[in-house]
Amino acid sequence: MRDSDPALLEEVEAVLDESDSHLRALPQVLDLLLQRFDCPTGTVHLFDEKSGRLMLEAHRGIPDVVLDKIRTIPVGKGMAGIAAERREPVQVCNLQTDSSGLVRPGARDTKMEGSVAVPMLSAEGVLKGTFGIAKPVPYDFTPQQCDLLLRAGALIAERLEL
Repeated sequence: MRDSDPALLEEVEAVLDESDSHLRALPQVLDLLLQRFDCPTGTVHLFDEKSGRLMLEAHRGIPDVVLDKIRTIPVGKGMAGIAAERREPVQVCNLQTDSSGLVRPGARDTKMEGSVAVPMLSAEGVLKGTFGIAKPVPYDFTPQQCDLLLRAGALIAERLEL
């Protein structure tokens, strides 16, 4: 995939606009992101202001043993929680060997390696959630790819506000 892909943003926007519910469109948007970045595994979590936690809204390729561990995520814990807290993408080249402290033990059960978690931020910087995608091989997402993913996250956040 190209590092800068305006067509991806147009496709994300189209999927969101064509749906009668932006929430129901999230699995389709996740599928689009997974396809474009050649990733078999991904999640979308929405931020619940009341509990202050990220709540699993959509997922693909996540083993059952991992699902219970990721249904709710505290902000600041794990890759998704840290991306939410920092309001910037958080990535690791290899989930299986990472020793940075970013990766929760359950993440290794996905059998994925290259992974990125991205916040979904409104134009005002309000956290709406996060999404994550992962590859089964070691991989570093480029700054351009992370920027593209942030822009996709902003489109999702914008629609969730409507």
